[in-house]
Amino acid sequence: MSSDFESYEQDFGTITAEITNKIGRIPKLSGEEKTQLVLNVDKQLEEVRELLEQMDLEVREIPVQSRAMYNSRLKSYKQEMEKLEKDFKRSRIAYSDEVRNELLGDDASSSENQLIKLREERAHLLDNTEKLERSSRRLEAGYQISVETEQVGQEILANLHSDREKIQRARERLRETDANLGKSSRILTGMLRSAVSLPISSPSNKVYNLVKVI
Repeated sequence: MSSDFESYEQDFGTITAEITNKIGRIPKLSGEEKTQLVLNVDKQLEEVRELLEQMDLEVREIPVQSRAMYNSRLKSYKQEMEKLEKDFKRSRIAYSDEVRNELLGDDASSSENQLIKLREERAHLLDNTEKLERSSRRLEAGYQISVETEQVGQEILANLHSDREKIQRARERLRETDANLGKSSRILTGMLRSAVSLPISSPSNKVYNLVKVI
Protein backbone atom coordinates (compact mmCIF):
# COMPACT_ATOMS: atom_id res chain seq x y z
CA MET A 1 0.00 0.00 0.00
CA SER A 2 2.77 2.47 0.86
CA SER A 3 4.30 1.97 -2.60
CA ASP A 4 1.07 3.17 -4.21
CA PHE A 5 1.07 6.22 -1.95
CA GLU A 6 4.64 7.04 -2.94
CA SER A 7 3.70 6.68 -6.60
CA TYR A 8 0.92 9.20 -6.10
CA GLU A 9 3.43 11.45 -4.36
CA GLN A 10 5.71 11.44 -7.39
CA ASP A 11 2.82 12.31 -9.69
CA PHE A 12 1.76 15.06 -7.29
CA GLY A 13 5.25 16.58 -7.28
CA THR A 14 5.53 16.50 -11.08
CA ILE A 15 2.12 18.06 -11.77
CA THR A 16 2.35 20.73 -9.05
CA ALA A 17 5.77 21.81 -10.36
CA GLU A 18 4.26 22.28 -13.83
CA ILE A 19 1.32 24.20 -12.39
CA THR A 20 3.60 26.51 -10.41
CA ASN A 21 5.58 27.30 -13.57
CA LYS A 22 2.45 27.99 -15.62
CA ILE A 23 0.85 30.19 -12.96
CA GLY A 24 3.95 32.39 -13.03
CA ARG A 25 3.68 32.72 -16.83
CA ILE A 26 -0.04 33.64 -17.01
CA PRO A 27 0.35 37.41 -16.30
CA LYS A 28 3.13 37.66 -18.92
CA LEU A 29 1.07 36.26 -21.80
CA SER A 30 -1.81 37.71 -23.77
CA GLY A 31 -4.57 36.75 -26.15
CA GLU A 32 -5.37 33.16 -27.05
CA GLU A 33 -2.11 31.81 -25.64
CA LYS A 34 -2.99 33.15 -22.20
CA THR A 35 -6.53 31.80 -22.40
CA GLN A 36 -5.31 28.30 -23.27
CA LEU A 37 -2.76 28.34 -20.47
CA VAL A 38 -5.42 29.27 -17.92
CA LEU A 39 -7.62 26.40 -19.09
CA ASN A 40 -4.67 23.99 -18.96
CA VAL A 41 -3.81 24.95 -15.39
CA ASP A 42 -7.42 24.56 -14.34
CA LYS A 43 -7.44 21.03 -15.78
CA GLN A 44 -4.20 20.07 -14.03
CA LEU A 45 -5.52 21.34 -10.70
CA GLU A 46 -8.44 18.99 -11.09
CA GLU A 47 -5.96 16.11 -11.63
CA VAL A 48 -4.17 17.08 -8.42
CA ARG A 49 -7.46 17.00 -6.51
CA GLU A 50 -8.07 13.46 -7.76
CA LEU A 51 -4.56 12.45 -6.69
CA LEU A 52 -5.18 13.77 -3.19
CA GLU A 53 -8.39 11.77 -2.98
CA GLN A 54 -6.53 8.60 -3.99
CA MET A 55 -3.78 9.34 -1.46
CA ASP A 56 -6.39 9.82 1.26
CA LEU A 57 -7.91 6.43 0.45
CA GLU A 58 -4.48 4.78 0.54
CA VAL A 59 -3.70 6.28 3.98
CA ARG A 60 -6.85 4.74 5.40
CA GLU A 61 -5.60 1.28 4.34
CA ILE A 62 -2.15 1.70 5.92
CA PRO A 63 -1.60 -0.01 9.30
CA VAL A 64 -2.32 2.21 12.29
CA GLN A 65 1.30 2.21 13.53
CA SER A 66 2.48 3.77 10.22
CA ARG A 67 -0.57 5.88 9.40
CA ALA A 68 0.46 9.00 11.38
CA MET A 69 3.51 9.62 9.19
CA TYR A 70 1.51 9.37 5.95
CA ASN A 71 -1.26 11.54 7.38
CA SER A 72 1.31 14.25 8.09
CA ARG A 73 2.63 14.09 4.52
CA LEU A 74 -0.88 14.13 3.08
CA LYS A 75 -1.71 17.19 5.18
CA SER A 76 1.30 19.07 3.79
CA TYR A 77 0.24 18.18 0.22
CA LYS A 78 -3.25 19.52 0.87
CA GLN A 79 -1.77 22.76 2.18
CA GLU A 80 0.37 23.02 -0.93
CA MET A 81 -2.74 22.47 -3.04
CA GLU A 82 -4.56 25.30 -1.25
CA LYS A 83 -1.62 27.62 -1.92
CA LEU A 84 -1.63 26.70 -5.62
CA GLU A 85 -5.36 27.44 -5.87
CA LYS A 86 -4.91 30.85 -4.23
CA ASP A 87 -1.99 31.71 -6.52
CA PHE A 88 -4.01 30.62 -9.55
CA LYS A 89 -6.97 32.71 -8.43
CA ARG A 90 -4.80 35.82 -8.07
CA SER A 91 -3.28 35.12 -11.48
CA ARG A 92 -6.72 34.78 -13.07
CA ILE A 93 -7.87 38.06 -11.53
CA ALA A 94 -4.86 39.86 -13.01
CA TYR A 95 -5.59 38.09 -16.27
CA SER A 96 -9.22 39.23 -16.25
CA ASP A 97 -8.23 42.86 -15.59
CA GLU A 98 -5.71 42.78 -18.41
CA VAL A 99 -8.20 41.25 -20.86
CA ARG A 100 -10.77 43.88 -19.91
CA ASN A 101 -8.27 46.65 -20.59
CA GLU A 102 -7.30 45.05 -23.91
CA LEU A 103 -10.93 44.84 -24.98
CA LEU A 104 -12.05 48.23 -23.74
CA GLY A 105 -8.86 50.26 -24.12
CA ASP A 106 -9.55 53.88 -23.24
CA ASP A 107 -13.18 52.98 -22.63
CA ALA A 108 -12.12 51.13 -19.47
CA SER A 109 -11.06 54.29 -17.66
CA SER A 110 -14.09 56.07 -19.08
CA SER A 111 -16.35 53.34 -17.71
CA GLU A 112 -14.70 53.63 -14.31
CA ASN A 113 -15.25 57.40 -14.33
CA GLN A 114 -18.88 56.86 -15.24
CA LEU A 115 -19.23 54.32 -12.44
CA ILE A 116 -17.74 56.78 -9.94
CA LYS A 117 -20.09 59.48 -11.20
CA LEU A 118 -23.09 57.16 -10.90
CA ARG A 119 -22.11 56.29 -7.33
CA GLU A 120 -21.83 59.98 -6.46
CA GLU A 121 -25.23 60.69 -8.02
CA ARG A 122 -26.74 57.74 -6.17
CA ALA A 123 -25.28 58.99 -2.87
CA HIS A 124 -26.65 62.48 -3.61
CA LEU A 125 -30.05 61.03 -4.45
CA LEU A 126 -30.12 58.98 -1.26
CA ASP A 127 -29.17 62.09 0.74
CA ASN A 128 -32.00 64.10 -0.84
CA THR A 129 -34.43 61.24 -0.25
CA GLU A 130 -33.44 61.12 3.40
CA LYS A 131 -33.95 64.88 3.72
CA LEU A 132 -37.41 64.60 2.15
CA GLU A 133 -38.31 61.80 4.53
CA ARG A 134 -37.20 63.89 7.53
CA SER A 135 -39.25 66.86 6.28
CA SER A 136 -42.24 64.61 5.75
CA ARG A 137 -41.94 63.25 9.27
CA ARG A 138 -41.77 66.79 10.69
CA LEU A 139 -44.86 67.85 8.71
CA GLU A 140 -46.73 64.79 9.86
CA ALA A 141 -45.76 65.49 13.48
CA GLY A 142 -46.88 69.13 13.12
CA TYR A 143 -50.20 68.04 11.62
CA GLN A 144 -50.73 65.57 14.46
CA ILE A 145 -50.05 68.31 17.02
CA SER A 146 -52.55 70.66 15.30
CA VAL A 147 -55.19 67.92 15.27
CA GLU A 148 -54.63 67.22 18.96
CA THR A 149 -54.73 70.96 19.74
CA GLU A 150 -58.02 71.30 17.86
CA GLN A 151 -59.48 68.38 19.79
CA VAL A 152 -58.43 69.94 23.10
CA GLY A 153 -59.94 73.27 22.02
CA GLN A 154 -63.23 71.60 21.12
CA GLU A 155 -63.33 69.86 24.48
CA ILE A 156 -62.69 73.17 26.28
CA LEU A 157 -65.45 74.89 24.30
CA ALA A 158 -67.83 72.03 25.07
CA ASN A 159 -67.01 72.30 28.78
CA LEU A 160 -67.50 76.08 28.73
CA HIS A 161 -70.86 75.67 27.00
CA SER A 162 -71.91 73.10 29.61
CA ASP A 163 -70.77 75.39 32.45
CA ARG A 164 -72.68 78.31 30.90
CA GLU A 165 -75.86 76.29 30.76
CA LYS A 166 -75.39 75.28 34.41
CA ILE A 167 -74.88 78.93 35.45
CA GLN A 168 -77.95 80.01 33.50
CA ARG A 169 -80.07 77.31 35.13
CA ALA A 170 -78.75 78.34 38.56
CA ARG A 171 -79.66 81.98 37.85
CA GLU A 172 -83.15 80.97 36.77
CA ARG A 173 -83.64 78.97 39.95
CA LEU A 174 -82.35 81.94 41.96
CA ARG A 175 -84.83 84.26 40.24
CA GLU A 176 -87.67 81.82 40.93
CA THR A 177 -86.59 81.61 44.57
CA ASP A 178 -86.48 85.44 44.85
CA ALA A 179 -89.92 85.67 43.24
CA ASN A 180 -91.34 83.06 45.63
CA LEU A 181 -89.79 84.83 48.62
CA GLY A 182 -91.23 88.15 47.47
CA LYS A 183 -94.66 86.62 47.03
CA SER A 184 -94.49 84.97 50.44
CA SER A 185 -93.40 88.27 51.99
CA ARG A 186 -96.34 90.11 50.46
CA ILE A 187 -98.76 87.46 51.69
CA LEU A 188 -97.42 87.67 55.22
CA THR A 189 -97.50 91.46 55.17
CA GLY A 190 -101.14 91.38 54.08
CA MET A 191 -102.02 88.92 56.78
CA LEU A 192 -100.35 91.07 59.43
CA ARG A 193 -102.17 94.18 58.27
CA SER A 194 -105.49 92.34 58.37
CA ALA A 195 -104.79 91.09 61.84
CA VAL A 196 -103.98 94.59 63.11
CA SER A 197 -107.29 96.01 61.88
CA LEU A 198 -109.39 93.35 63.69
CA PRO A 199 -110.85 93.89 67.28
CA ILE A 200 -108.81 92.75 70.24
CA SER A 201 -111.27 89.99 71.06
CA SER A 202 -111.03 88.59 67.59
CA PRO A 203 -109.27 85.21 67.34
CA SER A 204 -107.21 86.55 64.51
CA ASN A 205 -106.14 89.51 66.64
CA LYS A 206 -105.17 87.18 69.42
CA VAL A 207 -103.01 85.31 66.99
CA TYR A 208 -101.44 88.58 65.93
CA ASN A 209 -100.73 89.58 69.55
CA LEU A 210 -99.22 86.20 70.23
CA VAL A 211 -96.98 86.53 67.17
CA LYS A 212 -96.07 90.07 68.27
CA VAL A 213 -95.11 88.89 71.73
CA ILE A 214 -92.99 86.12 70.34
